[in-house]
Amino acid sequence: MRAMRPNLLLLISALTAIAAVAGSAQVRKPAPAQHKSPAPALPSLTDEERAIEMLNRFTFGPRPGDVEAVVKIGPDAWFEQQLNPDSIPDPVLDKRLADYPSLYLPPNELLVEFPSNQIIRQITEGKRPQPPDPVLDAAYEVLLTKYSRRQAEQKTQQDQNQPEMTDDQKALRRKQQQPAAAVLADEILAFPKGERIQGLVRMPVDQRITLTEFVPDPQRGLLLNDFTPREKELFNVMAGGPDGMHVIDNELQQAKVLRAILSERQLQEVITDFWYNHFNVDIRKEATQWYTPTYERDAIRAHALGKFRDLLLATAQNPAMLFYLDNWSSIGPDSQAAGRPNQKKQQRGLNENYGREVMELHTVGVNGGYSQADVTNLAKILTGWTIDQPQQGGGFVFDPRKHEPGAKQWFGQKVSEDGYVEGQRALEWLAAQPQTAHFISYELAQRFVADDPPEDLVDRMAKTYLSTDGDIKEILRTMVHSPEFNSQKYYRVKVKTPLEFVASVFRATDTNPSNPGALVGVIGRMGEPLYQMQPPTGYSTTADHWMNSAALVDRLNFSLQFANSKVGGIKFDAPRLLAEGLLARTATAPASLHGGSRTQSVALTPDPPSGALPSGQEEALGLMEQMLVDGKVSTKINDVIHKELAGPQPSSDPAQTLNTMTALILGSPEFQMH
Repeated sequence: MRAMRPNLLLLISALTAIAAVAGSAQVRKPAPAQHKSPAPALPSLTDEERAIEMLNRFTFGPRPGDVEAVVKIGPDAWFEQQLNPDSIPDPVLDKRLADYPSLYLPPNELLVEFPSNQIIRQITEGKRPQPPDPVLDAAYEVLLTKYSRRQAEQKTQQDQNQPEMTDDQKALRRKQQQPAAAVLADEILAFPKGERIQGLVRMPVDQRITLTEFVPDPQRGLLLNDFTPREKELFNVMAGGPDGMHVIDNELQQAKVLRAILSERQLQEVITDFWYNHFNVDIRKEATQWYTPTYERDAIRAHALGKFRDLLLATAQNPAMLFYLDNWSSIGPDSQAAGRPNQKKQQRGLNENYGREVMELHTVGVNGGYSQADVTNLAKILTGWTIDQPQQGGGFVFDPRKHEPGAKQWFGQKVSEDGYVEGQRALEWLAAQPQTAHFISYELAQRFVADDPPEDLVDRMAKTYLSTDGDIKEILRTMVHSPEFNSQKYYRVKVKTPLEFVASVFRATDTNPSNPGALVGVIGRMGEPLYQMQPPTGYSTTADHWMNSAALVDRLNFSLQFANSKVGGIKFDAPRLLAEGLLARTATAPASLHGGSRTQSVALTPDPPSGALPSGQEEALGLMEQMLVDGKVSTKINDVIHKELAGPQPSSDPAQTLNTMTALILGSPEFQMH
């Protein structure tokens, strides 16, 4: 990619100005509703703008032709379809997700197929047998060898006070090992496709390590392309180490990117992402690693459009949440497991993390009226909610030996001793509270309407919450049919998170995400490593968190790399995108050069912007702007784009000019908004 030209610095300046405005905005904390006079009527959206708003907020970005399709069936009808995801076929995504078998395994099987560091250590200590399957055993042998060598290296470093290998040293080692790995790969490629994995596992363990860890392209790609999904997993297990958990992480992260870009059930994916952030767990925390796939699938996605009460209970009882917020290890100070009955001052083993966060972050909110004593007593109520052998992937279990006996005072009420039922009733009570209704409504309105959502809308959504027993679909309907959601005031005012931005680039350009692993890395470098938010707050969706000059320059750089097919080898085809726009255009719905409705005709301005382009380029730019940002490009940004395109180009290839157009539009402030 060529160095940035001076005109691009103007674009960066504009992006920085947007960042300054966004960063200065104050996000209001949710507070109990107060009666006030009705707000004046808000200017409404047109039918086309309403379709765009639906697609911007309830998908990861519109694809070419989506706006027209939603206008045709009606935004409300489209929304109702999306509220019932099981009725929407998703064959393209289903086919891609079949490449990730780990997504569908229960935690105890994940630990067998992708052994943790602890399991590898237990095998080296003779406390656990190796698997009987010969192919899996070959992968274990690689991990065991790497584990032993790692232990020896660490001991040497400690004894001799040696530093760990630097990144440069690791890169040199890789370069030195690649020729040998390429030779070994050619040996395996000489086998028939169905016999290659057997040839690999028959190699001596050192050769297996060299081949899987250091094989360069194109041999690596040739090997993986012809492996079955399970064989790819085994190859990747051997390529990493010294444990196999990294494969679970990689497949889960790549699947999230593919769902965001490819799924036809877009509302389900957007709301699943919302709830995962609301009930955040960090995949890097020990056992949470092998529980997160089923947590997202069975606790979050399965209840994302149901009743909030059921969603709350599902997350509370899932081992991922129990481990992440430590409730699995919480022991009542007077319980049998504490070993010191009636010695309350000891407070041995009681962990308040989940008791605090379930009120502060999950239900009533920080202003929900609870005290520190309520946090402590809710933690006691939830003692005994634990995991059956988490290091072996066991499920939720209630252990009465850990449960704090006796009645508890909580939120001004007496909670009688009733074992597991105490916790269930407490969570159901929290889910039914007006504070929870308001807090959840505020969070939803903040995600889907505005960073500082209108109070009247939040109040109406909270009223729907209470009248429908927390029916998430009905709360969303109240929001979507509100005058606020359908007003010009809140149109395209939300800033995209890194995940939303990257996914929207691929959707807007109809580009195949052929290397989702590369996109996982891009999103992480932009500040949103997937499933890796350490605090329980989850990732923010407000502009003040994502809009800063460095972040926006990263987005412009990504746009330039993407448009020049330099993101993980993913091919962007600008001529095909332009052709799609031309073929989709009708006599009554062509592109407009400087914004406006899709029903306007193309009309080049009598006085073109400074740096005027040939008429063909002007029309192409207008069409690209219409396709990617609905023509909503400011005069200032349009001038920057014209100046850049009018300057000396590194190539006379028309496709390169289209690439540059696309990159500048994708990097514009307008594309950052939705």
